[in-house]
Amino acid sequence: MYVAVKGGERAIDAAHDWLAEERRGDLSVPELTIPQIREQMALAVNRVMAEGSLYDPDLAALAIKQARGDLIEAVFLIRAYRTTLPRFGASCPVDTAAMAVDRRVSATFKDLPGGQVLGPTFDYTHRLLDFALMAEGAPPSPIPSPQGGGEAHSGTRGATMAGQVPPSPLVGEGGGGGAPPDPVPHVTGLLDRDGLIEPAHPDEAAPRDLTREPLELPASRALRLQALARADEGFTLSLAYSTQRGYGRTHAFVGELRIGMVAVEVELPELGFAVEIGEIELTECETVNQFKGSRTEPPQFTRGYGLVMGQSERKAISMSLVDRALRWQELGEDFIGAPAQDEEFVLSHCDNIQATGFLEHIKLPHYVDFQAELELVRRLRREALAVREAAE
Repeated sequence: MYVAVKGGERAIDAAHDWLAEERRGDLSVPELTIPQIREQMALAVNRVMAEGSLYDPDLAALAIKQARGDLIEAVFLIRAYRTTLPRFGASCPVDTAAMAVDRRVSATFKDLPGGQVLGPTFDYTHRLLDFALMAEGAPPSPIPSPQGGGEAHSGTRGATMAGQVPPSPLVGEGGGGGAPPDPVPHVTGLLDRDGLIEPAHPDEAAPRDLTREPLELPASRALRLQALARADEGFTLSLAYSTQRGYGRTHAFVGELRIGMVAVEVELPELGFAVEIGEIELTECETVNQFKGSRTEPPQFTRGYGLVMGQSERKAISMSLVDRALRWQELGEDFIGAPAQDEEFVLSHCDNIQATGFLEHIKLPHYVDFQAELELVRRLRREALAVREAAE
């Protein structure tokens, strides 16, 4: 603590009390509950979980409430709490091909094995304020059942493109005992089958854990993807946009974007096989990028990849574009000085907690430093004035 601040502890305590009052707001308005935030502000909860590197919707909702809706502050709270948790082991790599998809779209192929599933999306909505949402407590209008049996439901899960069959319901959903959905193959497999896209080369060595070890440059692709997965969404979006505007030599198509639940498994040595311990929601994006070839690689399509906790399409797409831009060296491309190509620039500035700490520390007391600079400026002005007078 700054020496100059010690005398202001009472003021700091009072500021904390005032902050709590501001957070609560008008006492005549019902207080937000954690389930309300978790269920009705799911996209904000997902962002906090992704950038906080902790999958727990309830804790993310609590952090949002405590932070008064400031998502970066909520991410800070989640990361701080995460450091207190014990680690029992590492899970097996998740199989996203076995994802129970709620949403799956491709901008490259119209007809896909398994179909295109629109799911819950803003893509086709009109950006007009819906004042009906201000009628608090009003039940949603029922949607007639397509079977015409007089039944009604308040929504559809996994709405599909016209003429395509929705995926099978998950076990236990809708009161039915339907079988789990069949695995849905990745779109890039269609190109890989014909040798039109670069083969995937997974890292042989176990990736380093960015949450436990400091970032070192140059970084492997696995480490870069870790950094991008928990990077600030706005920063990643800006970098991705820059690649689309010419600050990078990529012409990307969304090969596939999918959102759904994926099983998490842990290998238990005493059992000799993996055991499923739960499931998490993930957003995965694979971009297909035009590539004219280089000194080391033939003309083909190349890959960009993004994987984010929860439903976070904008972040996953942005991540995949930046991932592709950062791969210029391994693909034998020339460095053209684009920001998204500069590994040190991207990875050193993408973390919003580091950025926030460095930015906001300048509002804390710097009295001694400023007095030193003030005296320096005064001395320089005196010396400059003396030189001017001597010249005259």
